[in-house]
Amino acid sequence: MSEEVVQISYARAVARVWLHRPERHNALDERLIHDLHKAIDQLQEDPGVRVIVIGSDGPSFCAGADLDWMKRAATLDGDANEQDARQLAALLYAIATSSKPVIARVQGPAYGGGIGLIAACDIAIGVASAQFALTEVRLGLAAATITPYVIAAIGARQARRLVLTGERFSARDAKQFGLLHEVVVEDALDTEVARVTNMLLQGGPHAQAIVKDLMRELEGTPLSPELINETARTLAEIRASHDGREGMAAFLERRKPSWVPVE
Repeated sequence: MSEEVVQISYARAVARVWLHRPERHNALDERLIHDLHKAIDQLQEDPGVRVIVIGSDGPSFCAGADLDWMKRAATLDGDANEQDARQLAALLYAIATSSKPVIARVQGPAYGGGIGLIAACDIAIGVASAQFALTEVRLGLAAATITPYVIAAIGARQARRLVLTGERFSARDAKQFGLLHEVVVEDALDTEVARVTNMLLQGGPHAQAIVKDLMRELEGTPLSPELINETARTLAEIRASHDGREGMAAFLERRKPSWVPVE
């Protein structure tokens, strides 16, 4: 039986999903995309999981598309080729729309689709030595399925330059652009991921799910009376929810809310 290419470990209410193709620099192929999507769906439905961390084994976070996979895809007819491409698009959508906070733990270089994985996550933390590039154009391809997430992360103007040139950029640049939220030395990566994870576990899971939906809905939306009314309705609903009532009660009673995991 072949070795698993996606592995999951659990600690408290945190699930860590590991890309496990180190010998291929965790490059994306049909199997890795399928198994990673399956893992995200599984964790989405698991009530015991509050936070998802996506990481990788080996020196690279994700080298983008596996060249052997791309060769196979090039031989497919139109419908089959499009269906194959939709698998990656569906994976990125599942990550971006998960009701649970998703952290990218970036321990090494990320290219092409690997940047798409990072951009689809809510929070991204990487090491200072990591390098990045959107190299699709150098293969005569286009960064299509990942583009909505890249634009959302770093903005259209910066994204346009990077997808057109295919140039490499550093972790420092990635933070400046908005792809990474924090850049740390290698030895501090897991400490920083744990720090951010612990902060996320303090928040109400229902409130986090609602605010994630709201942020996606409001992005790029101009102010209007309808928008103001919608946000007011959302706030009223959250106040009346179980988490809203529990959070206020815990604050007034000077205790931790029931959703905070026991140490």
